[in-house]
Parts: sequence; C-alpha cells; structure tokens
Amino acid sequence: MRKNVLRTMVLTVVALLTMGGVALATIVLRQGPLEVVAEGGFTPTTLPKQGTAPITLHGEGRIGTTDGSLAPILKTLTVWYDKHGAVVTKGLPYCTKGKLAATTSATARKVCASSIVGEGSGTALIAFPEQRPFKASSPITLFNAAPHNGNPTVLAHAYLSVPAPTTYIVPVEIQKVHAGPFGFRTEAKIPAIAGGYGIPLEGKLTIGKRWTFKGKKLSYANAGCPSGKLQAKVETEFNDGTKLNGTIVKPCKGAG
Repeated sequence: MRKNVLRTMVLTVVALLTMGGVALATIVLRQGPLEVVAEGGFTPTTLPKQGTAPITLHGEGRIGTTDGSLAPILKTLTVWYDKHGAVVTKGLPYCTKGKLAATTSATARKVCASSIVGEGSGTALIAFPEQRPFKASSPITLFNAAPHNGNPTVLAHAYLSVPAPTTYIVPVEIQKVHAGPFGFRTEAKIPAIAGGYGIPLEGKLTIGKRWTFKGKKLSYANAGCPSGKLQAKVETEFNDGTKLNGTIVKPCKGAG
C-alpha cells in the first residue's frame, strides 16, 4: 500500500488551449522516466447553462519514457466525467460479444454498424524477448451494448493481425457516481496484448452519435455548461504498481 502511495503522482492541467472551436486540454503525468500525455476536448463549446445539448467528445493519450526504456504495461484506464452531462441510448440498437467474436475491425463495424458510438485507433509496441520491438496498430470501435447494472455500457473492439490474428473485446460500464464535480465513471481493464508482450503506446477516440427515434432527434453524448467549464479526471494503473492521475479542465460557454 505504501509503495503505491509513494509511486502515485498527481499533476493537473499544464496546458489549456482553444483551437478550431474545440476546447482542448492537455495533462502531462510523470513518474521517474514514465510519461503519460492525455488530451481531451469536445464540440460544440457553447452549451446551455441549464439542461444539456448534443456534443462530440475527442480524446487521446500517449505513453512513453524520457530515457528510451520500455514503459510498463498499462493495466487499467479509469476516467471520471463531469456531472453536467448525460448519456442517452434510447432506441439505439445493442451489439453483443457474440456478434463481435473473432471479427476484424472492418467486419465488426459492418455487422454492428447501427450500434457504433465511437471510433478511433490504438498502437502497441510488441517486445518479444531477444527480438527487436515493433509497433502494431488497430482501429478501435465502441459499440453500444445492453445495460449492465442499469448503466449504459459499450463494447470496445480492436483487432491485431500480428503476431497472430486476435480480436480484443473489452466491456466498459458507464457508472453513475456522486464524486464532487464528477457524475460518471468508466473503468477499462486492458487485455494482455500479444501474450503479455504488447505495451500500449497511444490511442485516440471520437465519441458521439446522433439518430432519430420515433421522430425525435437524440444524441449519445450530451452536456451543459452552468459554470464555464467541464472537467474530467484520468487515472492510469500499470502492471508494476505505478498509478498516475490528473484532472483535465475544459472551458465552455454557457448560453440561454
């Protein structure tokens, strides 16, 4: 326990930018040579002061080291989201693990096209003993799934053809919480890549879907702006016990 406490470092926002109408925030987390860079943003940046409106979320992260050594393996990624948000799934079809099993990214996106709520990509470093490490990348797709514990849930899908064709499916529950400024929490358990020799390096996602159900226009991700900012907290846990966490604060403009 003491080891984990001593190896936990918290750094809040080190850069806050507004570019192209997207509210972007960046945090840099460091522990020894390990460095994690996380960026987040959303569009539009003008949102109602009361209630919510549709948004699209953008996020990406990078893991590396300052001395060129191999980074530890990411085990868990946990994100807390601002309480002034809402996730809507009414009328949105479910996808299942059965439909996604043993599928490539292209096939998965075809069989559950109407359930897609997010898309992006990820890259890992494959470091087998006594071999030169090499990178492998995959599209990442988030599919709406049946609720778990009454909470919205997604299935994160990825596919790598090296070193052997493998489909990865990670269920992620969007839990409702009461934690200060945060109202939602997700925890993703990162599966072992390439038999445990894969080291996640970077990933990015865009989350947002809009559809019409019974004549009403709906949006998967929604938010309001009562205080001029929205925030999220990110925590990464690695297989050597290291934990890094920080808070991203993103500006918005309240309207109405």
